[in-house]
Order: sequence, then C-alpha cells, then structure tokens
Amino acid sequence: MTRDWDARTYDRVAVPMTRWGSIVLDRLPLAGDERVLDAGCGSGRVTEMLAERLPHGSVVALDGSASMVEAARDRLERFGDRVEYVVADLGQPLPIAPVDAVLSTATFHWVPDHDALFRNLAGVLRPGGRLVAQCGGAGNIATIEAVLRTVGDGWVGVHHFETPEATNRRLEAAGFVDIDCWLNDEPTAMEPGDPFRSYLRTVVLGAHLERLPPEDRDAFVDEVVARLPGMTIDYVRLNILATRRRD
Repeated sequence: MTRDWDARTYDRVAVPMTRWGSIVLDRLPLAGDERVLDAGCGSGRVTEMLAERLPHGSVVALDGSASMVEAARDRLERFGDRVEYVVADLGQPLPIAPVDAVLSTATFHWVPDHDALFRNLAGVLRPGGRLVAQCGGAGNIATIEAVLRTVGDGWVGVHHFETPEATNRRLEAAGFVDIDCWLNDEPTAMEPGDPFRSYLRTVVLGAHLERLPPEDRDAFVDEVVARLPGMTIDYVRLNILATRRRD
C-alpha cells in the first residue's frame, strides 16, 4: 500500500535526492534510443535529466503517489509523448510494457517487500537490460530513528533499509546477474529553522504525521527537531547495479 505525498513541497526541498540521482544516472549506459523505466519518479527532477539523454527513446515515469506523477507531468510536459505516466505500486506486478533499462533513486526503501520488488522489476525488464538504482541502506537516518523511539509511541516508520548482502541474494533470486551492491555515507547538512522543519515534515516524517490528528502534527515535528543533536542528517545510500539474466 503506497501513500500520497506533498509533491509540490517535495519538488522544492529534494535537492539532496536530485544531487544523488544525477550521480546514479551517470552509471546507466544509454545509446539514446532506449525505453527506460524511472521506478519512483517523484516530482520528475531526475526523470527530466534521464529524458534529456534519450532524444530518440522514451521514459516511463512511474510512482506510487498520484500527486508526484502529476507534478512530474507538469515538469516533463516539453517531452510530449516520449514520457508515459503511471501510478503504480512497485510491490505489485507492474502494468507497463517491457523496458530496456530501469533507473531508480530514493525509492526502494519505501517498498516493504524487496523480494516482490525485484521480481516485479525483472518482470518488465528485457533480458540483458540494466538495473541501476540507489535508495536508503542499512544505517540510514539512524540518528533520527533513535530520536523517534523516544517520541510518542516510539514508532520509527515504514521504511526498509537493507544491506548489500541481502539485496544481492534477492536480486539473484529474481533473475539478475552481474550484481554489485554497496553502501556509502552521505551526511547532509540542512538549513536551520523552517527549511529543516519543512524537509523533515515532507521527506522523513510524512508517514508519522499521517498517524496523528492534524492539530498535533506541528508539535510532533518540533519535538523531533528539539531532540536531534544537530541539523546534519546521517544518510546512508544503498547502491545497486545488476543485469536481467538472459533466459
């Protein structure tokens, strides 16, 4: 089950994800005429960079959030029918035609079942096609999670931060080869005050706030901010490179 997002605010604050996404995109070899799935397109910032590299190809901009897909549609309007827009859950079989490659940034950790995730991606990726992705990995936002355990009922969230070893095994089981998975630290200093609160509210604490009455949400964000030791988020990224096995 996916949740909707405040796509307009996300588009404004998602500078770290866009920066990482541009690096991940550079790992995907493209001739320019491929059909590529952006699995978790968000508001379309990285999707836009991808579409620019496919002058004779096309992009499937897929996200579980309808508001994110609408924001991406607005951003990518200039590409016309070279972009297909799909609202779908990566944890379920994907309702799209086969693609030559899959790109994903800052998304897989929101999918609870990674076995199903990789099976579903393999199901639409042509044999020999490349999967290039990055998401939150083991140890991601550990400081924020430690604080969340002390606030309210102690719920830390719905995310799924995995290890390279477990991801490698799941990819193999789903039919991928030439697998390379690794972690890297990305400590990210945030602008203090309202920008930090807005970022946490939109990117990190959205699922927590959905569990609260609207009148309690500001106080929850303020309490998390007050208990954090600083305004640097200890991000850890799980990087994934793999190829769909040729059957």
